[in-house]
Amino acid sequence: MTLDQLRPYVSRFLDPFVDGFDRVGMTPDGVSVLAFVMAILAAVAFLLGGRADPVWYVGAAVLVFLNGWLDIVDGALAREQGVDSAGGDLLDHVLDRYADIVVIGGLAAGIGDYFLGFLAVTGVVMTSYLGTQAQAVGLDRVYGGLVGRADRLAIIGIVGFLAYPIAGTYGGLTLPGWLLVFLAVVGHFTALQRFFYSWSALE
Repeated sequence: MTLDQLRPYVSRFLDPFVDGFDRVGMTPDGVSVLAFVMAILAAVAFLLGGRADPVWYVGAAVLVFLNGWLDIVDGALAREQGVDSAGGDLLDHVLDRYADIVVIGGLAAGIGDYFLGFLAVTGVVMTSYLGTQAQAVGLDRVYGGLVGRADRLAIIGIVGFLAYPIAGTYGGLTLPGWLLVFLAVVGHFTALQRFFYSWSALE
């Protein structure tokens, strides 16, 4: 189960965005930075959703989806402009990791549960690390496992939308709190899946 496998099938929906960014002179690196800005704004909205007004969760959800969409567009734009490079790939992945960290940080700060935030962010970062570490030992980049980044962003966005109408606590946690539990458990599980897959491939 990973939406990353669907990327080749959404290419036709990218064309208007790629053409638009190309016309205004936006570079793929610029789109990557813009995606990161969306993540920062999403983190702020998650913080406000937990501390001020739950309606902010809806804005956070929209911004998370924008981050994910722009993360697809930047690669397509690089291919369209013929400037895809190892440097651009590096920048994209670094900004993606920081985006993951700030979004989860915003979620944790909003509900004031930093321990859950720590467990969630380490699970997410380890999932991504194991995906790219496979390349470092001579394998292909690993995108498989229970939940990839595209899945994760989709789930965070959906929960963000639901957190506004579904307020209150359930089993001692709000919906964003349960989201952090999910990210922690599934993140570490997916990281272990990728580790054992890579380990087996090396034998």
